[in-house]
Amino acid sequence: MNIVILGGAGFIGTHLASALLQLGHVVRIFDRASTHVPSLIAHHPRLDHVEGDILNLDEVESALDDMEFVYHLVSTTLPKSSNDNPEYDIETNLVVSVRLLEAARRRDIRRIVFLSSGGTVYGVPDHVPIPESHPCNPISSYGIVKLAIEKYLHLYRVLHGLDSCTVRLSNPFGEYQRIQSAQGAVGVFLHRAIRKQSIEIWGDGSVTRDYVYVGDVAEALVKMIDYQGRQKIFNIGSGAGMNLNEIIEQIEKVLGESVSRVYKPARRFDVPTNVLDISLAQSELDWSPRTTFPEGLARTAAWIASTDVRPG
Repeated sequence: MNIVILGGAGFIGTHLASALLQLGHVVRIFDRASTHVPSLIAHHPRLDHVEGDILNLDEVESALDDMEFVYHLVSTTLPKSSNDNPEYDIETNLVVSVRLLEAARRRDIRRIVFLSSGGTVYGVPDHVPIPESHPCNPISSYGIVKLAIEKYLHLYRVLHGLDSCTVRLSNPFGEYQRIQSAQGAVGVFLHRAIRKQSIEIWGDGSVTRDYVYVGDVAEALVKMIDYQGRQKIFNIGSGAGMNLNEIIEQIEKVLGESVSRVYKPARRFDVPTNVLDISLAQSELDWSPRTTFPEGLARTAAWIASTDVRPG
């Protein structure tokens, strides 16, 4: 199949592209000209790298030409930055995504898979683990926009028959994560620990999240190609929670040394606990994470040490 990954040179896109290429698909990655394509996929004969900006509709439409399947992995904001400028978040993510849907429905696109956020769309949970049926009350513009895009995907299925699936992803970690973006506690903590720098923790370290290895995420995304069931939204995570203090303890075990910690005031947009119920993905997609947290952490640490954390 001809598959385009919007944001394909990024952290998750790199692992997804690698998995798709191994299965024999033709893959086009669409990403900014300033984004370096990792060596893991850069020279593959079935890989096409198209440089462009998600804000440029002409470039996006060109990237869709001759494609059958679309993965939409692009986000221009993070939860904190989205709250700093909600208008920018709406313009560069929600509006852009609706334009993408318009472009897709005019072409022979079989399905769009959208990468949403299981960590933000639910808001403060009533209970954990959180199933897909849980009420969605996000407390960041990032989560609100992700949820709005999900609703437009539903609208386009109803009005235009444009098939789509949504992945509500927890907190991925692993090789090729862009540490310099300060996103992802595992990668950022590891980077600082390896460089003998103090780790900054927002709050008392009790904030609990669901951390899943990126290779397992890529496998779940690949499953979306052949899925023919009726479900359209899937939680993808580990199904288990770990707080920030526990992450540091695991890092100390991997590195064999203690790590300096600095505790800072808690952030208002951080929900105290977020652990996803992944039973739907297990039953419908026949998917479960295969990599334990210590295994994934060791792989990530080895990659950071070997690359000195250059941009992926």
